Amino acid sequence: MTTEAGELRDLPTLTPGPAELADLELLLNGAFHPLTGFLGAVDSATVAAAGRLVDGTPWPAQVTLTVPDDLVKEERLVLVDPEGVPLAVLQVTETWKDPAPPDGFGDTDPLRPSSAPGWRMAGTVTALRTPEHGPFRGLRRHPQDVGAELAGVTTLAIATRTPLHRRHLGQLRQLSEKLAARVLVLPLLGDGDADADALVRALLTVRRELPPDTLIVPVPLAERPGRDLLLSAHVAAAYGATHLFAAEFTEADAEIAPLRLVAPEPWAYDESVEVWRPTAKIDPEHVRPEPTEAELARLLAHGEEIPQWFTPRAVAEELRRANPPRHERGITVFFTGLSGSGKSTIARGLADLLVERGGRKVTLLDGDVVRRLLSAGLTFSRDDRDLNIRRIGYVAAEITRHGGVAICAPIAPYARTRAEVRRMVDAAGDFVLVHVATPLEECERRDRKGLYAKARAGLIPEFTGISDPYEVPEDAELVLDTSELSPDEAVARVFGLLVAGGWVRTE
Repeated sequence: MTTEAGELRDLPTLTPGPAELADLELLLNGAFHPLTGFLGAVDSATVAAAGRLVDGTPWPAQVTLTVPDDLVKEERLVLVDPEGVPLAVLQVTETWKDPAPPDGFGDTDPLRPSSAPGWRMAGTVTALRTPEHGPFRGLRRHPQDVGAELAGVTTLAIATRTPLHRRHLGQLRQLSEKLAARVLVLPLLGDGDADADALVRALLTVRRELPPDTLIVPVPLAERPGRDLLLSAHVAAAYGATHLFAAEFTEADAEIAPLRLVAPEPWAYDESVEVWRPTAKIDPEHVRPEPTEAELARLLAHGEEIPQWFTPRAVAEELRRANPPRHERGITVFFTGLSGSGKSTIARGLADLLVERGGRKVTLLDGDVVRRLLSAGLTFSRDDRDLNIRRIGYVAAEITRHGGVAICAPIAPYARTRAEVRRMVDAAGDFVLVHVATPLEECERRDRKGLYAKARAGLIPEFTGISDPYEVPEDAELVLDTSELSPDEAVARVFGLLVAGGWVRTE
């Protein structure tokens, strides 16, 4: 940003969401070749429908950029990171309205702004500087540099979002020997992934069990369910790979992939000789089933040992470090319900009970208190209410990230915003949603602050339950009705849930 520094300072700025920032980095470094920028309406539609750009070039996933209403008429934007550091200039070629979320993302994926219907901008991006990275920045090599090192060499890449356990290591060694290939391990670091550093550490611990010239290069690739394999293939090819380790793929996938997809031979643990080897060589009676993802999560949640026959000790240690037992894990207990439903009373009672028992750092984020302090100046418009809940969610996520217990009690009437908070907290620890489902009639009867009366009189616009909707949660872990429960009974229900889930020990 030298010759155009003055001009760029006058341009409007946009901070993309975490997934879009990851996409931007891969656009700028060439890992998303042949893309040079964010897609327009027609390309986005043809990619979603047929896995190709409008010119017929195979491309597996939509790469789009969401913009707010106040920027839709701009012709150039400076894209900046969350700290305001300029990363690139977007030369806008098209602004378009997308009625649906991009492929691979649900319409309640809040960490990816482009998962919401709204305005998109297409255009080429020009780099201003390389994005800053934290831990393992030395491993984040440019695709062109890695490609130059691997030029002319058969290279087997494995793109992974999980650690490599003993089966994967055996299959990878066998396949690389069969192909006489060098190995390239690409840890895929998703948007907002709390376990990203743990994944890299876990992969580094097993490098000694792979060929000595194995490369490990982290890649910031946001996950696209259903499109991840082919997008990973494009990225691996950009880094110089000639083959991609793929457990499952179709003939159609193989035909359009930019490199060769290769499936490993099935392996299993042979109990008779206590080794992993090809399943074809094992008597079926001696095959020991691997722990499923759910079983592995249960072992970690309860602090139980991960079997060493399944994964190396160093990998198990990294998994335990990233996923401590629930009684040591940070957690957010998020109460939602109408004004007067009893949320604050239950939240305060739960906080007091946890403090009395000791062993956990507890922070209470009551809706009214947050309004006076963290969100002073905000109105009760939908946008400001959403912003208030996001602020609560951000603070709760940070408390959770550091192993504390955050107890939140806002009204939080909108499902999408609650989902956004869940995703923020899930990236840092655990989240429990409690719906205090006290009927409107009972809430209005209590009306301790006289708010319902004012709303009925038209003195308070957009009042939840009267002139503005409350979207009943469909994903609550617990539902309470304080017209049928005393405060102590309601607190006991929530406490019992935390004990049953392992977040609070009974000893």
